[in-house]
Amino acid sequence: MMPFPELVLASHNPGKLKELQAMLGDAVRVRSVAEFSSHEPEETGLSFIENAILKARHAARVSGLPALADDSGLAVDALGGAPGIYSARYADGRGDAANNAKLLEALKDVPDAERGAQFVCALALLRHAEDPLPILCEGLWHGRILHAPRGEHGFGYDPLFWVPEANCSSAELPPAEKNRLSHRARAMAQLRQRLGLA
Repeated sequence: MMPFPELVLASHNPGKLKELQAMLGDAVRVRSVAEFSSHEPEETGLSFIENAILKARHAARVSGLPALADDSGLAVDALGGAPGIYSARYADGRGDAANNAKLLEALKDVPDAERGAQFVCALALLRHAEDPLPILCEGLWHGRILHAPRGEHGFGYDPLFWVPEANCSSAELPPAEKNRLSHRARAMAQLRQRLGLA
């Protein structure tokens, strides 16, 4: 049984809200932090987990609700884990197309065998803003970086991320299939288990 009927998602990204609501199902209503505040906290953490906790605390504080934050990104082996926690603002906040172009440029001379990467998702669930024991879950999705974008679905780096088990890019997966395989799905499966929803 879900311990609370609704929670706030510490994200202004409608794509992420839709994905997480689909993964949590009808047991809980997920609301966006944008309903409560337009301010986004500074992500000063040096890891996905630290940033997820920072965002969840802020969302719980402004909403008065239990808060779920996801900090996720792409870690590319040949780039020492970059863009990592800076994935969303890799190209100085100019958006997905600019981020993808910068990544392709950084990898232009890197052969296929060395283009390994993983999407990382860290989830932090806080029951209230001062919660000293957040529920933390992490999911990894292994693949490699393509030489050019493929597919129309998803967002972010999805068009460049090759998914070996599906033999296509993340952006070529139907949304329901992506929600089953992705880093976020893996972290969310852990969270559902911890909440007794699995």
